[in-house]
Amino acid sequence: MTINICGVNISLKKNILFGLTKIFGIGKSTSNKLCNELKIYKYKKFYNLNEIEVKLISNYLNNLIIENQLKIFIKNNIQKIYFLKNYKSSRHFKKLPCRGQRTKTNAKTRKKINHEKF
Repeated sequence: MTINICGVNISLKKNILFGLTKIFGIGKSTSNKLCNELKIYKYKKFYNLNEIEVKLISNYLNNLIIENQLKIFIKNNIQKIYFLKNYKSSRHFKKLPCRGQRTKTNAKTRKKINHEKF
């Protein structure tokens, strides 16, 4: 049993505070801010919400950049960095850390063999 908010299925047993964090781009602080502004108890379960509260939450989330819009925004920012042709863009292109981290012993997740080019 799930509820669909902004294209994401959230379990009805979750609190609002932690359930909304399943949406890409919404963390705990944004979820807490949403609950405070809409005056909804943050530890209330999704199955206790009425239709008006669900519509309020979805309308609030429509004003934020989340899910696919945020993914496209991030991808476009990295694409802009590629066109700069500087050191940071070369590190992005080679799939290496670009903020000064060491690569001799760490950075295993960034150096994995996933060479998907944009």
